[in-house]
Amino acid sequence: MQITAKMVQDLREKTGAGMMDCKKALTAADGDMELAIENLRKSGAAKAEKKSGRSTNQGKVLTAIDGNKASIVEVLCETDFAAKTDKFIDMVNKFAADMLNMPGNGDISAAVQEVEKSALTDQIGVIGENMQIRRAVKWEGGERYVSYHHDGGRVSVLVEVEGESDPAILNDICLHIAAFRPSYITENDVPAEVIEKEKEIAAAADPKLKDKPAAMLDRILSGKIRKFFSEVCLVDQPWVRDDKTTLAKLRPNCKVTRFVRWEVGEEL
Repeated sequence: MQITAKMVQDLREKTGAGMMDCKKALTAADGDMELAIENLRKSGAAKAEKKSGRSTNQGKVLTAIDGNKASIVEVLCETDFAAKTDKFIDMVNKFAADMLNMPGNGDISAAVQEVEKSALTDQIGVIGENMQIRRAVKWEGGERYVSYHHDGGRVSVLVEVEGESDPAILNDICLHIAAFRPSYITENDVPAEVIEKEKEIAAAADPKLKDKPAAMLDRILSGKIRKFFSEVCLVDQPWVRDDKTTLAKLRPNCKVTRFVRWEVGEEL
């Protein structure tokens, strides 16, 4: 059967595959569009298998928000060049949007990896690099969600907030989290074992504390723990716009209930 340029273009639009791959697939299928699509998908799976051992440390972290649902997903690829292509960005945005309709309220990485396995395999065949969905979180039921993407999604933040807020403070909360990397929201979120370990480290780091009376030592260590809280707790860190204040002082009625700050390829 004669393979026309229009047939090749139609197959390309349906699959996103290259022109030569589309022509070869149509030729092998004797012009049968559905069979050509199936063969291209199988070819994509084979390519994905071949590429599966190649290192992935580039990519994007992107988010989606719709009413009382929000999602964030990290997808990795091999090169920064591929990560910046429209095809890759569109794919990651679609994964984030798909997640909003999936069950769960928290880490749904395994579910997303399974649901999007076929779509990811197809895109590996199109883009030509190994890729992986590394992690994914979906939230629902929150009062308000806001997100921020730095460097096109190299670093992304997703925040759930309740209480008094406005667009300016929500934006600044995201900027603050992106810049200062808090580990916890408030001191009440810091596990007791982490606090005890910090006290142990502080005591060992200063030999002069060894012979201090217990009551004095406790006061000194309490002061050091206060400083620790100001370094790791979002509401106690020096504020991004004014290091003389904090979020707790600036907006006491604005409550961050949870947040995620992800950076592409960071150690988990």
